[in-house]
Amino acid sequence: MKIRKAQLHLKASKPREFPDENLPEVAFLGRSNVGKSSVINVYLGRKNLAKTSSTPGKTKALFFYLVNDAFYLVDLPGYGYARVSKSMRDDWGELIESYLYDRKQLKGLVHIVDIRHPPTEDDQQMTAWLLYHHYPFITVATKADKIARGRYLDRIHKIKADLSLTDNHDVFSFSAESKEGAKNVEEFIDKLVLE
Repeated sequence: MKIRKAQLHLKASKPREFPDENLPEVAFLGRSNVGKSSVINVYLGRKNLAKTSSTPGKTKALFFYLVNDAFYLVDLPGYGYARVSKSMRDDWGELIESYLYDRKQLKGLVHIVDIRHPPTEDDQQMTAWLLYHHYPFITVATKADKIARGRYLDRIHKIKADLSLTDNHDVFSFSAESKEGAKNVEEFIDKLVLE
């Protein structure tokens, strides 16, 4: 799909602030500082539409990006950042859960992990949750440009094993620098929002 128009439509800190429209939504989720904004910007073909926080773990809001006036990309708060209070982590959990459990417009998710490191316990819990609830999702392993290309396949197999994913679930390497994996993200989103 050609992206003709993309804008930050709103930032929601509470479920009542979510958009009213019945447009399809695709959510991006992952640990703080894993590269969600970079994946969104590459997909949209924009340099800095999705902003990275200068203080990882401080953003407690969902960002709704309206694309082609036809669907939303939703950037969920990063999870698993250790340097925030337990009450703040609990607040995020409630906000994210209310979105994931109740949002009828949600068509699927892009789960982002870092190709350089084994998935964390939080990554594993999130994957288990997605599998349990039968959400369509792909796993995108970012920062591929930071390792040798010859290691991609081994890292992808290891991530798949650590997340208990089967051959039915896709894990793609991704680089914001080279655009490696961008086509896979595009094809997944097209399938969700064009059906």
